[in-house]
Amino acid sequence: MTITDVARHAGVSTAAVSKVLRNAYGVSPAMQEKVQASITELGYRPHAAARGMRGRTYTIGVLLDNVRNAFFADVLDGIADELRDSAYTVLIGAAGFSPEDQAKTIRSLVDRQMDGLILIAPGTAREEVLATAATTPTVVIGHHDTADTHDSVVDADDTGAALVVDHLVGLGHRDIALVSAQPPKANHWRRPPETVLTEGYLAAMQRHGLAEHARIHHAAYSDEGGFKAGMTLLTAEQPPTAVMTGADVAALGVYRAAHELGLRIPADLSLVGYNNTALAALAPVQLTSVDQAGHTMGSTAARMLIERVEGQRDRAMRTTMTPRLVTRGSTAAPRGR
Repeated sequence: MTITDVARHAGVSTAAVSKVLRNAYGVSPAMQEKVQASITELGYRPHAAARGMRGRTYTIGVLLDNVRNAFFADVLDGIADELRDSAYTVLIGAAGFSPEDQAKTIRSLVDRQMDGLILIAPGTAREEVLATAATTPTVVIGHHDTADTHDSVVDADDTGAALVVDHLVGLGHRDIALVSAQPPKANHWRRPPETVLTEGYLAAMQRHGLAEHARIHHAAYSDEGGFKAGMTLLTAEQPPTAVMTGADVAALGVYRAAHELGLRIPADLSLVGYNNTALAALAPVQLTSVDQAGHTMGSTAARMLIERVEGQRDRAMRTTMTPRLVTRGSTAAPRGR
């Protein structure tokens, strides 16, 4: 089925069909309805490669490291909702944690002529992201580094960490540990989210006079990463009375470690996550967590990207989300208080 078949069926010119497909300015509602009716009846789908040769494929590439992090689902929902009534389709590249694999996935998305890219906390080298953004409209979610070539959507992670520490100190905790991903060293991102989170945690601990109690354990943001971190921290000679993590998925791993060690939450250990995913609200879990508005981050990133793709803006922008703490049943005063 070709554009000529659609034009013949609708009784209009191929140029008119092309304008409807491009959502061009000046197409009347009647023409739009007539052509769309023929497209639906004939089952016509524009050929993506051919559209790319003419300048646009109406596809957006999204990079993430894995599909098991529930926070990414919130971000993807926001992207999908923002683009639902548009002509754009989202293609997802789950690249894993390796910087090399992520770089390969980004190149593949570019080679397949994505109109724009949304990169969620990319682990690939910053220089490669900047080079990609110079030719393909790009939004980076998570990293606090600013650039002239790409837009950014970030959470005020230092503020989020401070909210957690203030909450736990208010309950009476002093031995508060942080489980955070290892800040990447070789890819030259100066301010990834885990670095800003750690800065906020350390500053808050110092503000409360607890700098000597600060303890940071680096682990992957995964259930297994959180489990290993939990086993290490909770079997230490002096285990913390509270643990905060940089992601809910890691907090659930700590939860599993505590259960295996016979510790009760929150009676023996207070636990706080980050992202406030749907898992945090499950009745058996009831995880206190920092809400960084993942859905809004996704929808904002999609809106900013389309502005760049369609030439509505040519200057880089940065949008910052304000986190809030959602308290549930996983935090309480330490034993003896």
